[in-house]
Amino acid sequence: MMESQQEPKVTIPPLIPLEYSNRVMLKTILECGDDQIGLFGKTVVVGGWVKSSKEVKREPMAAALKPPMAAEAFPPSPARKELSCVEVVQSRIPFFKKIIRVFGVSSDSYPGVREKFEPVPKQPPPPPSKFFLQINDGSSISSLMVVIDSAVVPVSAGHVLPTGTCILAQGVLEKSSSHGKQTIELKVEKILHIGTVEPDTYPLSRKRLPLDSLRDYPHIRPRTTTVASITRIRDTLDFAAHTFFHNHGFLHVQVPIITTIDSEGFSEKFQVTTSKKWGLGSGSDADVRHETVKAEQHIEARDKSKLGTGVKPEVKEDFFGRQSYLSVSGRLHLESYACALGNVYSFGPRFRAEKTGSIKQVAEMWVVEVEIAFSQLEDSMKCAEDCFKFLCKWILDHCPQDMKFVTKRIDKTIVHRLEYMMSISYERISYREAVDILRKVTDKTFETKLRWGVPLTAEHLSYLADDHYKRPVIIYDYPKAVKPFYVRLNDDGKTVAAFDMVVPKMGTVIMGSQSEERLDMLSARMKEFDLSRDQYEWYQDLRKHGTVKHSGFRLGFDLMVLLMTGLTDVRDVVPFPRTHGKANN
Repeated sequence: MMESQQEPKVTIPPLIPLEYSNRVMLKTILECGDDQIGLFGKTVVVGGWVKSSKEVKREPMAAALKPPMAAEAFPPSPARKELSCVEVVQSRIPFFKKIIRVFGVSSDSYPGVREKFEPVPKQPPPPPSKFFLQINDGSSISSLMVVIDSAVVPVSAGHVLPTGTCILAQGVLEKSSSHGKQTIELKVEKILHIGTVEPDTYPLSRKRLPLDSLRDYPHIRPRTTTVASITRIRDTLDFAAHTFFHNHGFLHVQVPIITTIDSEGFSEKFQVTTSKKWGLGSGSDADVRHETVKAEQHIEARDKSKLGTGVKPEVKEDFFGRQSYLSVSGRLHLESYACALGNVYSFGPRFRAEKTGSIKQVAEMWVVEVEIAFSQLEDSMKCAEDCFKFLCKWILDHCPQDMKFVTKRIDKTIVHRLEYMMSISYERISYREAVDILRKVTDKTFETKLRWGVPLTAEHLSYLADDHYKRPVIIYDYPKAVKPFYVRLNDDGKTVAAFDMVVPKMGTVIMGSQSEERLDMLSARMKEFDLSRDQYEWYQDLRKHGTVKHSGFRLGFDLMVLLMTGLTDVRDVVPFPRTHGKANN
């Protein structure tokens, strides 16, 4: 007996509404692959913003079919119909008008006649239309085709549904009637919400605005395909960073944004004050008693008069009673928890008040900072390399659709470069070796004259990573004059245990160091930097009470997003970038 051939089972992916908005994410519909056929016939509620719209008007259908020709030739005699008095009067209105005109009187002089006897002509109903909308809710690169038949679902004349309109609708998923790439569409049965848009002022009414133009509309640009894709990659990278450190036993510690210390000594800072001396009030505003925080650029990073033990009278009256700044780095605070809990990390914004025109720096940037107890420089370099490779792999594994879009629209080589950096070992050279290599370069002239003891410029670093090694390079043992005071002094007395990780086409992404755990050496370094002992007393206490060797690093999170997306300007990957002279919202 022959076995009956069984039809292949159709997998029906679950369409679970979001718990807090009772709608289905478009991603669950559009990214289920061949299983979309199992969704046909399902009733769902979806919401999103119109990316493009098209209205197709249909001719009204005849009320009935015409009878055959033979019947038209010999129509039956209809029965005579009795007319009412009103119908008789209405039929004689043209006759009455002629009589009035004969006597030279215009009917306009007697509006009552017009109002009483002239029937108002009825406007014919507009022909039914079909609206074809591509909507996107930000969960996917793709958009869903939504079909609205005005004969079934009335659409108000004022709701033209142009680009930018917000719509929430209930309907049935069906096989797409078009011959495009999409295989599924939503036939709307009920419109639950329409958020109108003003097409004349909506910035995205024009197609494909360049990224530099979109920077003027940071509140609107997430609706573009490119910025939405960048945001999803950024979110995935955020989760990946936490995952890496949690998987390796690190604790997440929140360090302060407002600080009274200068962690690095090389960056201009934002001063935080509530003092009206800085122009916080004038006239009637001067009587306002609520406290306002104002960031004032602190131009001189090592102003001795401000770092001394004396406190000016106006500073004593300020909110904190001493000069305070927005944090440039949180590693010093993080050390205190590393010296108690072991391995810790922090993730948050850091601020620099440098009036730079660099496309890789803004005033507020997010960083991941790490501190590892019982470790030395080599341990931090290994952790940094492992973390970097983990983030590259995580993005490729968890953002396939967005990376496919980035490859097509922004950088065709981005996936290949990330795969390459995941699979190779990174070059490690000392600062002295880097200088020797650069001095031997004959086919290129550097703008900055190179000599031992000066910082390597972006041009130098680019040559080493892009041209010489063609892979990420970790440069360590820098001259002590170019690194912060807390970095551990090497045995040669000239260099410190610090490193930078330089990535091709990007530059420095990670900076790390081993901290000075010896109290006498730390005190000597603080004296070299003219730092106040009172300000850093708590930091010295960590060396007095149970000191331990420890090291760490900071990873530029915004720069990592820039690297993953193939873009070149950090303002395009920061949701609301703050730059000199510009902080619109």
